[in-house]
Amino acid sequence: MSSDGRSQAPVSLKDVYTVSRLNLEVRSLIESSYPPIWVEGEVSNLARPRSGHIYFSLKDDSCQVRCAMFRTRNRQLEFDPEDGMQVLANARVSLYPERGEFQLIVQYMEEAGAGALRRAFEALKLRLAAEGLFEEAKKRPLPEFPAVIGVVTSPTGAALRDILHVIQRRHPGVKVVIYPVPVQGAQAAPEIVRMIGVVGARNDCDVLIVARGGGSIEDLWAFNEEQLARAIRACPVPVVTGIGHEVDFTIADFAADRRAPTPSAAAELVTPDVRHLVIRIGSSRQRLTTLMAALIRNQRENLDRLSKRLLLPRRRLLDLTQRVDELSLRLNRSARGAPVSRRAALAALNARLAARHPASQVDLHRARQADLRRRLGDLARRRLSDARARVSETTRALNSISPIGTLERGYSILTRAEDGALVSAAESVKRGQRVHARLAKGELDLTVEEKKSG
Repeated sequence: MSSDGRSQAPVSLKDVYTVSRLNLEVRSLIESSYPPIWVEGEVSNLARPRSGHIYFSLKDDSCQVRCAMFRTRNRQLEFDPEDGMQVLANARVSLYPERGEFQLIVQYMEEAGAGALRRAFEALKLRLAAEGLFEEAKKRPLPEFPAVIGVVTSPTGAALRDILHVIQRRHPGVKVVIYPVPVQGAQAAPEIVRMIGVVGARNDCDVLIVARGGGSIEDLWAFNEEQLARAIRACPVPVVTGIGHEVDFTIADFAADRRAPTPSAAAELVTPDVRHLVIRIGSSRQRLTTLMAALIRNQRENLDRLSKRLLLPRRRLLDLTQRVDELSLRLNRSARGAPVSRRAALAALNARLAARHPASQVDLHRARQADLRRRLGDLARRRLSDARARVSETTRALNSISPIGTLERGYSILTRAEDGALVSAAESVKRGQRVHARLAKGELDLTVEEKKSG
């Protein structure tokens, strides 16, 4: 009994949790209930143990939450977090089971100034993706051997030097047209949009590279403008972007037909390597030479074989002439016999059609119905005659053993008048006793005047 007087179930029947089990189940529940989220706050209590992990708290004016960023993730940080720094973190909601503490597992972190731009980037990316601007089905293939390559970039940046160096190394003979634009600042995006329009209007390039070197998200923001994404999709020339470094992604990258991780990679993507082409051409030439030699050898063998068959050309010509005459005769016979056979086939088809005509089918079924009716009447009459014969025979048999039949042969049935008992012997009646006689036709009442025994 409990202290309040109520009975309790035995402890052995209860589902008793250990602390470890409770914490692990709560952690699983929390992690499955929340997707990765973005959290903004001030860093405090920052700790860097020898393990390489980072532990800190994120706080605002009234609350704080413990955070952990493991070594494999914090190696990718582009800044050095410190206490008091305002940051934007992408994290998984979790629980540290050893102490039962609620915490965030940080996957990515950036300074809060860039965080606002990151949120604007994600919002625009989702909106344009929902509009279908980034669909793979709309991407255009790149030309395999472009004759003219357009480059939209800063004329003084390292990106242009890298692009020209790669193109010169891979394909010196290709023509490059440079469309100079600013790649940073408030006027960069409108100027890049205008220059892409110029490229589309001139239509003198086979493929277009839009590029710039690396930088912060603020430096690359000109390539995250909606008007630039729409200009890339509207350009009639396939567009390849090479913006920033491999980890940098912009809205222009998603809108482009192909995205390269760097400007140099973009140049490699649009130009075939002449050295590889020379090797391929040499290999193709060798294969072609081998195939032509084999073809010539086969043709010579065929020529020799045909020459041997033409040792008697006049005889061969006579054979062919005879064959032509034979085929001509067969053709004439076939031509004469064709109308007859076709008329016979047509008559057969007409006969089959007439046999399958509905009126013919109705007449056929009517005839079959009349025949069946006649056969049914004959069968019924035979059955009735047989039945009558059997009844007559049975009647005769019954009459042969019937008492009435015996009476018709002159016999009678005697019964005593007083009790109706059958009289079968003279001793059963007395003189003067009245008896009743049943005849085949009628009945008699008699008086016994004399009886004889034996």
